[in-house]
Amino acid sequence: QVQLVESGGGLVQPGESLKLSCTAIGFSQGHYAMGWFRQAPGKEREWVSCIGFNGDNTAYGASGKGRFTISRDNAKNTVYLQMNSLRPEDTAVYFCAARPWVISAPCPRAQYDYWGQGTQVTVSS
Repeated sequence: QVQLVESGGGLVQPGESLKLSCTAIGFSQGHYAMGWFRQAPGKEREWVSCIGFNGDNTAYGASGKGRFTISRDNAKNTVYLQMNSLRPEDTAVYFCAARPWVISAPCPRAQYDYWGQGTQVTVSS
């Protein structure tokens, strides 16, 4: 059974950091592009970041550019999202997603096949 399991969310104060993890179970993540998305209450799901199968391609949405860093360790079947300088507007449920890697879309922003259950990130003083 294919699963993506996120962890690392929590409650932090503005300016602090969190590192989210997403571990793939039941498939080899190394053949997949991986993405992070988030959804705040009352808002649509928003693409945050993506990374190609070997980590060479990365991209960030406007919300996280300069503050977030995506990385992966295929040996551990895990992708990470390091989030620094967190702001209250970063509060959301964060989801990771997987999509079979194709050369025409090495770091996609949509059309993912597998999704995790999400991890809550709350930034509040």
